[in-house]
Amino acid sequence: MIIEAAHKLSFVNEYYFSRKLKEIRELILQGKPVLNLGIGNPDMTPSSETIEALVAAAQRHDSHGYQSYIGIPALRQAMSQWYIETYDALLDPETEVLPLLGSKEGITHISQAFINPGDKVLIPNPGYPTYESATRLAGGIPIYYNLSETNLWEPDFAQISEQDLKDAKLLWINYPNMPTGSKGDMAMFEKVIEIANKYSILVVNDNPYSLVLNEGKPVSIFQVEGSKEVCLELNSLSKSHNMAGWRIGMLCGAKDYISTVLKVKSNVDSGMFLPMQEAAVSALRNTSTWHQERNKVYEQRRELAYAIMDALQCRYDKHQVGMFLWAKIPDSYKDSGELADIILYDADVFITPGFIFGSNGARYLRISLCSPESMLQEALQRIKRLEL
Repeated sequence: MIIEAAHKLSFVNEYYFSRKLKEIRELILQGKPVLNLGIGNPDMTPSSETIEALVAAAQRHDSHGYQSYIGIPALRQAMSQWYIETYDALLDPETEVLPLLGSKEGITHISQAFINPGDKVLIPNPGYPTYESATRLAGGIPIYYNLSETNLWEPDFAQISEQDLKDAKLLWINYPNMPTGSKGDMAMFEKVIEIANKYSILVVNDNPYSLVLNEGKPVSIFQVEGSKEVCLELNSLSKSHNMAGWRIGMLCGAKDYISTVLKVKSNVDSGMFLPMQEAAVSALRNTSTWHQERNKVYEQRRELAYAIMDALQCRYDKHQVGMFLWAKIPDSYKDSGELADIILYDADVFITPGFIFGSNGARYLRISLCSPESMLQEALQRIKRLEL
């Protein structure tokens, strides 16, 4: 006898990368030397101080019990201080910062905390697939708004119907943007806040890429006056501090919003391992030199990613930020899935097809910079041998 799954799962598929990694593993078992250039999984290590702090804390006998649902005060203080130093944004560490087991967890918690069945949620197309799945799991209705290359991949609210804006309870934005690499700016954030106030929408900015290959001062939506009244912001140490597997993120915003999310979070997890919290405190104190050295590595890799896209006759913008390269495929291919399959099955190289991020990504490919130069060089040589 098979017990029927919850009906809401009929609207949600297994995460694309979960399925694709299974296929890649099967190909490797068959003897195919597949190179994976698809996932933003940093291959460099955290700072030595971060690892040392983890080890030292783990060796203490008092470090292994349950922890607070809101994190230790030192971690919340470090996150608040990091926001001041990085974004010039003030957050009360006691009430406006909530450590998370990764910001992806926060997407689900926010959705569960604010979405009632039937509530409409504005989601970018292209955009991170978890915005849609978390909305559906909460019983919400996704309403997709278009991002386009002609508008620098920023929201064009004139293209969203008045009725959808009136009906929406939540609006997801993500700047610096994934997958497109669009940086975003204060003028865009100000427009978002204006829309949020006009239509009583809660905005969530997902902001984990602002320290990666981003020239100039990183931006936060909390730099806009009055933003805390209508906004939350997610951030993470996964990309900026090479700590993806550690699952350390943060949710920032006004006290009442944070308290609402905590009602969900405190019923789901039992706190974060103390040594990881203490190590995160150390990581948040990484010097600007450490971040610059990380970005130098990504800069070198990006040159090879450019060469790969050139070999595929794809077109791209060199002003992108973040740890990916997003490029438009030639018109001769039906869509990015067709070209990605050719590359995978004929060159043993996996590059992410943009359609997984929505219909507006159907003619784009995305390369991750989270692979050593030797792998990117080998991928380039294999792709050059293809008869495209």
